[in-house]
This record gives sequence, C-alpha cells and structure tokens, in this order.
Amino acid sequence: MEEEKTRELFTARMQEEKREKLERYRRLNRFAIPGQILFAGSSLMEQFPISELLLDRRLRYTVYNRGIGGLTSSELADNLETCIFSLKPRKIFINIGTNDLNASDYAEDRLLACYRKILLAIRERLPETRIYTMAYYPGNAEAAEHDPYMKKILTRRTNEKIASANVAVRTLSEELGITFINCNAGITDKEGRMKAEYTIEGMHMYADGYAVVLDAMLPYLAD
Repeated sequence: MEEEKTRELFTARMQEEKREKLERYRRLNRFAIPGQILFAGSSLMEQFPISELLLDRRLRYTVYNRGIGGLTSSELADNLETCIFSLKPRKIFINIGTNDLNASDYAEDRLLACYRKILLAIRERLPETRIYTMAYYPGNAEAAEHDPYMKKILTRRTNEKIASANVAVRTLSEELGITFINCNAGITDKEGRMKAEYTIEGMHMYADGYAVVLDAMLPYLAD
C-alpha cells in the first residue's frame, strides 16, 4: 500500500514537472531564431549538453534543446506546437519513445503508430525541415544495480526491446524518406550495452558519452 502511494506521488510530481517545462519552453520560444537546429525528445535528449559541447569545439551551430524528461511519444505528439512547430527549425533531431518501453502494456506497433503521427505532422506543418530520427541508446542493467528504481525500469526497457524498436523506427523512417541515424557505436560495449564508463545509472549518460555521440552526429549537423 505504501509503495503504491509512493509511486502515485512520484508519477504526479513527474507530470507536474513536464507541465512546468512545457510552460517554460512556450515562453522561451518567443525569443527563438527561426531556421536553426532543434533537438526534441525525452530525458536522453534533454540531458544532451549540446550547446556547451559545440562551444568547446568552437562550432557555431545554434541548437535549441526541447527535450523533456519522462516524455512519451504520445505526449510529444500532443505538444508539437511547443516542442517543435513554434521554433520553425531547418533541421530537427528526434529521440523519443524509450519511455514508452517502460509501460507494462508496451506494444511496439503502438509506439510506431504514434511516431508516424509525429513525423507526418512535422512534414505537413514544416515541409522544408530536414528530419533525423535517432537510434535509441542501449542501457546497461549491471550499472543499475545500485539504483533500485532504475534497475526495475531496465527489467522492462531491455536492450532486446530497444534493438527491436530501433529496427522498427529505421524501417518507418525509410518508408517516409526520413534520415535515420545510429550514433551508438562509440558508446556500446562488446555485449551491446552502454559502456559502463559513460552511464550514470544504467540509462542516462555523462557528458563524455554525449561527446562521443556528438562526434558521430557532426556530419548530419553540417549537411
């Protein structure tokens, strides 16, 4: 009973945090310069320190990050105006859907249907925008041993599910004529897991892990 109450409170707080971030982004978007680069997705995109990493490389790309921790594909679909449309980007990199895998009733076809809805909506509203779908990063369940919450999450968000979803998103992207990019080689170990040295708790990454991902993304940022 106590565990259920704690879970409900955690879920309610997370939903409130999402609403707060959406409102902050809505207000911030008023100052955005159209025609730049946009990152959109969940926490794996939100925590990408893209502006600082570009600055460190002396690269002059303007990148707006509208990732939101805990966001699902359906939540992004419901908030496209704030997360994507109002910024009018010339390029958008999307990493959304891994939180869908956490659900006890997860179905890959449902994820793909929502992802299709998102991509088609972007194409209709922003026909000149170049869209890049990103492969989901692998997890590392062993690195989550010290974190009971993350350990439980990774029993559902398995690397087998992630690999299958990557194939499905790639197939969808190819069908729609959208560029799918997989930037995971440098952060993946021989067992197909996220390298232990790059992960915080089995799922999220430290900045040096993102730096490796950015190295693989640079040709697409410059294209």
